[in-house]
Amino acid sequence: MRYQPPVFRPPSEADSYILQITYGCSHNRCTFCAMYRTKTFRARPFSEIKEDILEAARVDSQIRRVFLADGDAMVLSTPKLLEILKLLNENFKSLERVAIYADAHGILRKTAEELAALREHKLSIVYLGLESGSDKVLSAINKGITATEMCDAITKARSAQIQTSVIALLGIGGVSDSAEHARETARVVSQMSPDYFSALTLTLVEGTELFDSERNGTFQALSPEASLQELGEMLAQIQPTTPIIFRTNHASNYVTLRGTLPQDREAMLSKIHLALKNKALKPEWMRGL
Repeated sequence: MRYQPPVFRPPSEADSYILQITYGCSHNRCTFCAMYRTKTFRARPFSEIKEDILEAARVDSQIRRVFLADGDAMVLSTPKLLEILKLLNENFKSLERVAIYADAHGILRKTAEELAALREHKLSIVYLGLESGSDKVLSAINKGITATEMCDAITKARSAQIQTSVIALLGIGGVSDSAEHARETARVVSQMSPDYFSALTLTLVEGTELFDSERNGTFQALSPEASLQELGEMLAQIQPTTPIIFRTNHASNYVTLRGTLPQDREAMLSKIHLALKNKALKPEWMRGL
């Protein structure tokens, strides 16, 4: 099994077999993100992928979960994805689900029939980085897509019975757009009503445009306390049409929350309030990407 580092995966995929089917990110121009700056995007040859799958099966034929990396592997054509999924199903008889990072373009380009075929071959969940529901913020960070397009993509995936996990980025609007970021993200998440919703907290990384903007004073980052207040404002305004499992279990966050919206909203807001009151925030040295 070969990997081109760095390799990233969602916290919930900690026990999954990570299989790189692409290297890097096809967009790779978001101003805050340095995850794939050292890579040029390309699809891996199927021959390499097949060799890795067969090697993984020799090591552990009872693998139950697989995560397909890198950044937006869903951009691959449906025939290529199906070829990979079929090989996974053939070699891992206990396979329960396959997960993938996706961007909205990758989902929207596929027909309902294509998504259904992927689901039939156990592509069970897609992870999408919403970052913000504000088009103003999305434009500022060069996300390359609108909130409406991302909402349409999540709706399309859910219609194909593919579970959806959506990620927002606390602090990405800075001080000036914090209120809009919280309000619009809550609105879009309410409209999407994904199966899972999580929040990460912005970490400025040297080598990114946003890092430079903070240094030259054109972007004012939120304090840890303000980012937690922003999270509280976001949670208070989410009104889902179906229950959403919510987590802040990523290493970047100052407080760990878990619950289901809307029924656990008040308990999570109380935990935020107590953390702010008691200054019980995770220290910077414990945070990570």
